[in-house]
Amino acid sequence: MLRLILFVILFSLSNSITSHTQEVPIIVISAGKSSQSISTVGSDIKVIDSKILEKSEHKFLGDIINEEITGVNYFQSGGHGTQAGIQLRGLPKRYSTVYIDGVKMSDPSNPDNSFYISNIMKDSVERVEILKGSQSSLYGSSAIGGTINIFTKKGKKGSNQEYSLTSGSKGTKNLSASFDNGNDYQDFYIGFNSFSTDGISAMTNDTPNTTNIKSDDDSYTNQSLVTNYGYKLSDNLDFRGRLRYNDSLLHYDNVKFGGTDLNNKTDDIELSYNLSLNYQNDNYTNSIIYNYTEIERRTKNQSDARKNYYGYRDAINLIGEYNFDLDTKIVYGLDNEFDRAKFQKDWPTDYLTTDESIHSQYFDVQLRHSEKLYQTLGIRRDDHTTAGSYNTYRNTLAYNIDKFSKVRTSYGTGIRFPALYDYFYGTVVRDKEQLKPEKSKSFDLGYETDIDKINTSFDISIYKITYEDALEGWKSHNWTVKNSTAKIENKGIEFSSLWKPLSNFNLGLNYSYTDTHDGADCDNPDGSSIDCAMVRVPRHAITSAINYKSKNNLNNKLIIKYSGETRDYGNTNNGFKDVILDEYVTFNYLADYTLNNQYKLSFSAINLFDEKYEQAFQYSTMGRSFNIGIKTVY
Repeated sequence: MLRLILFVILFSLSNSITSHTQEVPIIVISAGKSSQSISTVGSDIKVIDSKILEKSEHKFLGDIINEEITGVNYFQSGGHGTQAGIQLRGLPKRYSTVYIDGVKMSDPSNPDNSFYISNIMKDSVERVEILKGSQSSLYGSSAIGGTINIFTKKGKKGSNQEYSLTSGSKGTKNLSASFDNGNDYQDFYIGFNSFSTDGISAMTNDTPNTTNIKSDDDSYTNQSLVTNYGYKLSDNLDFRGRLRYNDSLLHYDNVKFGGTDLNNKTDDIELSYNLSLNYQNDNYTNSIIYNYTEIERRTKNQSDARKNYYGYRDAINLIGEYNFDLDTKIVYGLDNEFDRAKFQKDWPTDYLTTDESIHSQYFDVQLRHSEKLYQTLGIRRDDHTTAGSYNTYRNTLAYNIDKFSKVRTSYGTGIRFPALYDYFYGTVVRDKEQLKPEKSKSFDLGYETDIDKINTSFDISIYKITYEDALEGWKSHNWTVKNSTAKIENKGIEFSSLWKPLSNFNLGLNYSYTDTHDGADCDNPDGSSIDCAMVRVPRHAITSAINYKSKNNLNNKLIIKYSGETRDYGNTNNGFKDVILDEYVTFNYLADYTLNNQYKLSFSAINLFDEKYEQAFQYSTMGRSFNIGIKTVY
């Protein structure tokens, strides 16, 4: 089967290599692990560029993604730094992968192998690309809902410095500084960020408090360092090294088990770096990359009981591409990933240590059939040390009706191998051979257009994702993980538009309808009501942004967000019965003023009308808060 598919790809390629007039591309990196014009991309990809990041008054990247991108749900269990998740198209967070400068940031010691994106600050980020739908043919395990690719800043030509200071409600302070320099041969960037807040109490007023003391605020601190260095060894050969270090400390409330609110804390340390050597000539590019990730989590509860978790990943990757012309190319690669984890089952000495590796090969062909029609065909094979070998595929089409409009469609399969924690979940150690990987099929169809006459653009997508063998925890099986046989599917509609009636005024609108069905986790496996929906996923979500710029360089932005009711798990406080969380509406106001093209003054009012709502059962959210800041660039 694999050989047949490769033959079809190569046959299609041989009939598609023709001479076309070259155009200046709009660069999209992550769509095919290579640079390509956005007009050729058949997948649903959304970009948050440096301009959007610069204008946002949010300090954490998760908040910006949630605000800017339709079909994304971001939730937290309390204030800043608390456990958070990003759900793409209603899928649990374990089905989306996060990359920072090409480094996979999932945590091998985390129960669902996901990454704490709540710790990522925006200041050193240049660009974010969100690729929706099953992308395992390129990105391997866990890319069932999609991928989030984060690119940090590089040095620019000349010498540049940037400083910013923000202060606000709840003792919130943020200080950032960056330095960069570059010339024809080398460049470097260094960015530092320090954030602290007194926070809020994660316990809501109706949460039982077993400590019988007044709830206290949960403080959070975060320090991060990002470096990026590039050196041109010759006309064809260059070296690049990147490093990211993050240290965060959070005091938190244990709401799930009786509402304890005393001396609970977790200290997270994240270290990642990659080293790459890149060779390029007129037709092909080859890169060899070494990635390293180390994540350590140390927790302590009110009884001084401690648990530590350690996750490590080494990866050696080869990626290459051969260009026949601007829009016809082959992308190929070898990925070798080595994961290790150490779990502390009981304090102080009971540790479990385990490891696994995945060896992968992928082959991706980008084809230009005509001046308007583009296709991508991809295949990947993953060899997992325990779960075995599996193939994944993708096929995308992009048809440019004219220079303003495009129809796109994609189909892909996905896979998620069991996390290391799955084998040790609960009270007994599982036989690894009993767990199969989760598998998915994803389809979407979209239309994008710019209507020049009325200065309006819009984008609409419909999609359906089905998956099987979902890994779920089962109490009836001694709290172990097993593969479910239930029906699980997500389908929906995503719509976004931007209307610019005036040069200094625009109105944006994002809407998503997400119909999820978790047959493995509801009493009515054939039902379609909210009682069977994925947890913490609203069926309806709307975000509207109104932007106005006055003649005196004052920018004003009002953001209105509606989130429909959601299903969530219960806890010990209500006998573990599922609950329905109420819908809510929030208003955020942002303003900034530029002085002498060097200083930028900012003001924000978050949750302007002090809406009381929950994103997770019995966990509170930030009330009305204010922030002021100043930023200068040299």
